[in-house]
Amino acid sequence: MSAPRTMTRTPLPVVLAGARGHGRRHVDNIRRLAAKGLVRLAGICELTPLTEDEFGGELPEQSADLGALLDSTGARAAVICTPIPTHTALALTAAERGVHLLLEKPPAPSYAAFRRMADGVAAAGVACQIGFQSLGSHAVPAIRGLIAEGAVGRVTGIGGAGAWVRPEAYFRRAPWAGRRRLDGADVVDGALTNPLAHAVATALALAGSTRAEDVAGIETELLRANDIESDDTSCVRVTTVQGGSVTVAATLCAERADEPYVVVHGTSGRITFWYKQDRVLLQRADHGPEELRFDRTDLLENLVAHLRDGTELLVTPDDTGAFMQVVEAIRTAPDPEPLPDDAWRRVPGEDRRVVPGIDALVAAAADRLCLYSELGAPWARPAHHHLPEEVSTR
Repeated sequence: MSAPRTMTRTPLPVVLAGARGHGRRHVDNIRRLAAKGLVRLAGICELTPLTEDEFGGELPEQSADLGALLDSTGARAAVICTPIPTHTALALTAAERGVHLLLEKPPAPSYAAFRRMADGVAAAGVACQIGFQSLGSHAVPAIRGLIAEGAVGRVTGIGGAGAWVRPEAYFRRAPWAGRRRLDGADVVDGALTNPLAHAVATALALAGSTRAEDVAGIETELLRANDIESDDTSCVRVTTVQGGSVTVAATLCAERADEPYVVVHGTSGRITFWYKQDRVLLQRADHGPEELRFDRTDLLENLVAHLRDGTELLVTPDDTGAFMQVVEAIRTAPDPEPLPDDAWRRVPGEDRRVVPGIDALVAAAADRLCLYSELGAPWARPAHHHLPEEVSTR
């Protein structure tokens, strides 16, 4: 997409759709950027209006109708942080009005809905940034540079690991939480598609396989310890068209919460990237280990820079096509298997379920590029194989 016309230097009027829950982070970030003179919060779209106490100050215009709010405020950009099944319709509502977008991840609950959104945004000629904040880390291009110069030899595969802790209440926080579908609509809220989606997207980015047509095949193993529809303990292996392999394992039932990471395996070393911390560990033959720390570019700030002076967007819809192929593989896989009763336990006083041994399995999957069943987990079933539909490469 060509760069939009250069804007004036007045603050960009922004509407935020979804200001509660994760949306509070967007409120804080918009305030930060407003203090720099980059944006102005013109409106909030919520089904139930915020109070001033809840918002923490004087409120802008509010409405439950995004289209009407965009029209009345004259907003130039919208941040969409609403339930997953609403993403496509709201993005298109904004695009039809020429309003630029920061759309939270996952961008859509199915590949078809993603394609409809991406095609609509492209046809409208608006800029769209997908909210994979880890892809704003300056570590990503730095690691790609290390790979390109052969710092760890030939890459043999990329692993990802996410061992997180979530209480049972986490799956009751919203009607769509822990659901694969709701009222006949796809939701696909699972460990790999939502809370630990960054592990998948970041691993694919380091593999240089971010577009839909970069994916040759996907294997999934989806399981659950909690009484939910979706997966809370799962792994995926993506085979890329260029012959690479990306394996990511995740759980929300860890014994202890750990920092998620992505690891590049090479014939003469490895690069580990703790993507929430922008921290990298380079280990290679004949060298001592090197720890590197990086800054990151905020994605809304990058969108503003794109609109002002044509700075390249960091995460376009096309850059998330491969991730959406993974979402589609998970959506079309058999429903997650409940783990047998003896494979999990409740933590006294903590309202959460733990799968004993899962922390080590998640780490082993990332280290050995193996799925749970290949690592001998007694409760794991052999992988479900998914071949992506042929995609347009226009």
